[in-house]
Amino acid sequence: MAYEPYFTEEHEQLRKTIRKFVDKEVKPFVEEWEAAGEFPIEILKRMGDLGFLGLRYSEEVGGQGGDYFTGIVFAEELAKCGCGGFPMAISVQTDMATPPIDQFGNADQKERFLKPAIKGDKLAAIGITEPNHGSDVASIETRARKEGNEWIINGSKMFITNGTRADFVTLVTRTSDEPGYKGISLFLVDLDSPGVSVSRKLEKVGMRSSDTAELIFDNVRVPEANLLGEEGKGFSYIMWELQGERMISAAGSIGMAEYAYDLAYQYAKSRSQFKQPIANFQVIAHLLAEMKTEIEVCRELTYATAYRFAKGEVPSKEISMSKLAAAQMAHWVADRALQIFGGNGYMSEYPIQRIWRDTRLHRIGAGADEIMKEIISKQIGL
Repeated sequence: MAYEPYFTEEHEQLRKTIRKFVDKEVKPFVEEWEAAGEFPIEILKRMGDLGFLGLRYSEEVGGQGGDYFTGIVFAEELAKCGCGGFPMAISVQTDMATPPIDQFGNADQKERFLKPAIKGDKLAAIGITEPNHGSDVASIETRARKEGNEWIINGSKMFITNGTRADFVTLVTRTSDEPGYKGISLFLVDLDSPGVSVSRKLEKVGMRSSDTAELIFDNVRVPEANLLGEEGKGFSYIMWELQGERMISAAGSIGMAEYAYDLAYQYAKSRSQFKQPIANFQVIAHLLAEMKTEIEVCRELTYATAYRFAKGEVPSKEISMSKLAAAQMAHWVADRALQIFGGNGYMSEYPIQRIWRDTRLHRIGAGADEIMKEIISKQIGL
């Protein structure tokens, strides 16, 4: 199926290249990474060498200079690897922690943080959520106070993807007593700095091939040179970042839904009951048809919105709609796919149970369903 005007022949060649990489270097090891609770750090360097971590970054900072849809292709294809954890960890690297550096950082910050991240030499994390603050970013408590040419940071961050092993974190902090969003700034913090510690590695229901941590910052000294952009502008920076994060979340949701659908389709064609493949039963055939329809509806909305985003627009209503619809659809499709598998679907030896677990997080991360609905309702005048 052609998706014009979004993709060119170059995009399709890239898709084939990424799919080949996923089939050869990711899929065979998913079970091992899931059991270990993390992926090997060497794969990050491998992806950097292949240019996958900087597809849509400029050549000036070590990227490939591709357009926005190269990132969409990458998110979709990586999401078909058989798990959600590894793609999520990589998307933190490519679409969450690093875009603010590219957009708001200076040459020195790009040299020290962005370029090594694109090369795969440094693993990145993004620190927004706290034990007491998730969706309400304006109320975060992690605090940075100025002392000479340094900032001293105290606080904690929760649910930090890549947190046990990351080299640096793009950190959201409060730098003044001004209420709400006015006193928020961003810092690039090396996680080997004195005072930074991992209080615990978090055990999750799904996304298990990605490590997640709670981080503690105890009088962590950060040089003035690591303040990202202007002091007090951090809230607007992170709201900008979240738009791109939600777009890439929608694309990843579509990729995972496609993977779940393909698993269910093949199983329905090969599994026999009452002396015929279960795909021959109208109830199964109609369910598969409905699953495929929902995937395509969300895909078209996401592509149309990404097209506008690529042109420089920030259509927050449509971005929220894309993220909401795709996240709900992916888990809905995974749930129906598991049902088609029947009892086998509930067994650990079948991969659909993992997709079922992993897709559930998409309705929480990057803005929960409820937050997306709140944004949409305001945008439509309610």
